[in-house]
Amino acid sequence: MSTDHPRAPFASLSALNQAVVNCRRCPRLVQWREQVAREKTRRFQDWDYWGKPVPGFGDPEARVWVIGLAPAAHGGNRTGRVFTGDRSGDWLFRALHRAGFANQPQSTHRNDGLRLHQCYVSAIVRCAPPGNKPTAEEIARCRPYLVGEFFLLKQLRVMICLGQLAYVHTLKMLEGVGLGPFRPRPKFQHGLELSIRERLWLIASYHPSQQNTFTGVLTEEAFDQIFQRARTLIRSGG
Repeated sequence: MSTDHPRAPFASLSALNQAVVNCRRCPRLVQWREQVAREKTRRFQDWDYWGKPVPGFGDPEARVWVIGLAPAAHGGNRTGRVFTGDRSGDWLFRALHRAGFANQPQSTHRNDGLRLHQCYVSAIVRCAPPGNKPTAEEIARCRPYLVGEFFLLKQLRVMICLGQLAYVHTLKMLEGVGLGPFRPRPKFQHGLELSIRERLWLIASYHPSQQNTFTGVLTEEAFDQIFQRARTLIRSGG
């Protein structure tokens, strides 16, 4: 798919990610992410917090794209890498490693040696939001970055949306680029699969947040099944 689409303004993932890092579109999010980076939390007092929007990460030739909600205040907002340095990321990268999409199961900081194979990870919002709750307006302002990644990940076969908000707003993004409409929109549920177009699928998953993992709503077995299904779709041609 060509990047000359009118909704695909970025020439490369590196250009897109630089635009993400420099973004100041949402005053509330700018204020919060920078406040958290200044004040820190006791267990990370020795860290030099990133305190900026967090770009996507992974293989430019990715066949699987994992889409989360937003960086955690003391996770990605601290480390500067998406899903890195918090318990949600611990779950995610363990699952990616078991499915063969990551070279190691740990993700602790930007220079820890982690590499993704056939996989790219980003989020619908690139700044840590207060209470982990971005507004609809903030999600909409961030959407061009999601659109850009969609067009630049040219080998994409499977999109994995972590959580209901990522699912809903990924569908909105797809509708905005001329796919869909998804009416009625299938109700979010873990393991839901949608055929977006030929050789492109979307899979919905519970988010690996502590709210879900501590309560048993999401188990490692159920999470692994999502990535194994993605692997199967890739092998079968989706």
